[in-house]
Amino acid sequence: MPNTPYNIIFVISDQHQAACTGYEGHPQAITPNMDRLAAEGVRFTDAYTQNPICTPSRMSFFTGQYCHNHGIYGLSGPSPDHLPGFLGHFKSNGYRTAGIGKLHTPNDPQDWLLNQVDLYAESYNYGGKFECNSSAYFDYLRELGIRDKEDSITLPEFSGAQQDEARPSQLPYEHSVEGWCVKKAIEFMGESQKAGKLFCMQVSLPRPHQCYTPDQIFWDMYPDDLELPETINQDTSKRPPHFQQMVQRGKTWEGLIDPKGVENVRRRVWHGYLACITQVDFALGQLLDYLDQNRLADNTIVIYGSDHGAYSGTFGVPEKAPGICSQAVCRVPYIWRVPGVTKGGHVSHQLVENIDLTPTITALCGLPAMETVDGKDISTLLSGDETSVRSVAVTENPWSKAIRWDEWRMVHYQPQMFGGEEFGELYNIRTDPNETTNLFDNLSYRDVVAEGRKRLLEWLIDTTRVVSVWPAVDWANKPYNYKTVEDGKESNTAGPAYRAGINQLNYL
Repeated sequence: MPNTPYNIIFVISDQHQAACTGYEGHPQAITPNMDRLAAEGVRFTDAYTQNPICTPSRMSFFTGQYCHNHGIYGLSGPSPDHLPGFLGHFKSNGYRTAGIGKLHTPNDPQDWLLNQVDLYAESYNYGGKFECNSSAYFDYLRELGIRDKEDSITLPEFSGAQQDEARPSQLPYEHSVEGWCVKKAIEFMGESQKAGKLFCMQVSLPRPHQCYTPDQIFWDMYPDDLELPETINQDTSKRPPHFQQMVQRGKTWEGLIDPKGVENVRRRVWHGYLACITQVDFALGQLLDYLDQNRLADNTIVIYGSDHGAYSGTFGVPEKAPGICSQAVCRVPYIWRVPGVTKGGHVSHQLVENIDLTPTITALCGLPAMETVDGKDISTLLSGDETSVRSVAVTENPWSKAIRWDEWRMVHYQPQMFGGEEFGELYNIRTDPNETTNLFDNLSYRDVVAEGRKRLLEWLIDTTRVVSVWPAVDWANKPYNYKTVEDGKESNTAGPAYRAGINQLNYL
């Protein structure tokens, strides 16, 4: 591993379906800068989010923890100040750190990230009630006298109405939330360079989350009659009830903008979604160009990913709920460029997760390991070694878990979710990438379902971190230290799964 003092830029978008990229061969998505980054680094075909909604997913990659360990499954909420995050860890080790854009972490009584960064530039202020009236970005717009034109969260002309709609934005790209994020990031990098300090920053671009309102330039890059997703009218009768409910909602999706009607709004939203991805891609390109032009590319790690995917018309579902049902939401784009480590254009087919970011950048930069993380160091995969680092990848809600292993993706639902009736999902991702055939109730696949349940149970037992375990000595009569670490639990290497001689321990 090169002994290089790396800077870190983690660019994250919101709701970017992994399949919608040029480098994956999507026939419509225009993503030249993501394609460029993939050609210069490593892209992962099987990367998964820990949760299908914003705040818990973001808390997972910030902390490196699974949701069942950090405990956050909802939007916003009380700030878990006991939880360490990678930005705070890098700051305590001499880096200048920044959180820019749609950070969306727990914020009561104050945002969890505030004390971990030198620059806190949240584009929206949710205030625990999603009242988006005050933020650094909105202050910027007010100073320009154009606050009333902001339309990335809600469409001003349809305030309070369903916002799964699309049209060109009233704001030019320069003053869009993505344009603002790039400005703040470039300012921060310039200040860090002048101060002679390394930087670690997250640049969180809110799109392609609805509203689907890209700059006119990006809107015009797609034809009005572009083809809809091939799954738009897929038979979903074998899907669980809550998925079918969303499909039915999509069949009455009349829209807010003329011309109204289900087919018109489907086509408009798909148009807007793809154009928003291209707007995000343009912002990423601006950051890459800045690194090249200011001699920072050779010592800066660049990572591009997303908090989760979305439907946005796929399967006829208007937005991302219910997310855990589909690969379209659980699988995420994941591209890494590490100077001196990654081999340009390498494609890794190994399972990785968003939580792997924290331990990997820590190791690459030679910082002390964080004792609280559940993620894996994937540095070997970045260098081209295809030896797997994990056997499963899991996306979780409180009462449902989606597990991916080998060619299989299975979703477990607690029976109480559906009045005691058992529902589940099982797909062969290799032969059925669009998840058209649910094999869960097919008797020929009972052994596969049983294998999925076994793997899910073993994963949950292996990864759950505790405050203490019994006995307090191992089979060789060596005492264990029960001192807890920053998050109030045993360190990530003190639990049963990491103990030598675990088979000889007599657990009660």
